[in-house]
Amino acid sequence: MRGITRFVPVVLVAALAWGGMSATAHAGPFIERAQRALNRLGCNAGPADGVMGQHTRAGIMRFQSANRLVQSGKLTERTRYRLFRSGKAERCDLRSVPARSGRGRRIVLSQRQNYVWLVRKSGQVVAQGGIVDNPDVLDRGVYFSGPKCGRAGRIRNNSDYSGRLRLHNFVRFAPCGVGFHQIPTYWSNGAQIHPTYLLGTNVKTSGGCIRVSRATSYDIWRFTKQRTKVVVLLG
Repeated sequence: MRGITRFVPVVLVAALAWGGMSATAHAGPFIERAQRALNRLGCNAGPADGVMGQHTRAGIMRFQSANRLVQSGKLTERTRYRLFRSGKAERCDLRSVPARSGRGRRIVLSQRQNYVWLVRKSGQVVAQGGIVDNPDVLDRGVYFSGPKCGRAGRIRNNSDYSGRLRLHNFVRFAPCGVGFHQIPTYWSNGAQIHPTYLLGTNVKTSGGCIRVSRATSYDIWRFTKQRTKVVVLLG
């Protein structure tokens, strides 16, 4: 009986740790291990502190989207296998352009991956990164950057309908008001409406536009100095 009493807690601790249950103290080392693995793959899971917070869940979602898994934000069995054991885990920050995006100079946007690529005519990817979008507003298909519905195609500092938010580096590509821009910031204090680490996940949805990081917004602004094809895909 003494041997059994000492053995059962060990089994329970191992099970909790493998299940990624951060609510228990025993799960901390497992979560820390996952955070380190995610960060090595460019998934930005936040500090390796063993705490399963929003930042870490967002990192898990980015990993899941890059590896064609359901974006649950949880360390599911399939997610754990891909991350720790398969030896085939895809990076979050360096992804291949979807094969069905066509050829030539273009911007490619994947709604399923919450991701965007800027591709030169040669096929070279000049920039890529996570996005926040709204698939219920933007249909899949081919678009072109430029003026729409009598509105300017590029506005360095656009505003939302309320006038409270700044849409920096706004580049229009779909009628009438859909475009790329930096995560909205408040005109009053310059703060973003949500953290950059939520890009590349389905935690947030936009009003219809494509939110990107500040750096990516500048990449897109420079890339669209000329009329540019934008390919919107599900996968």
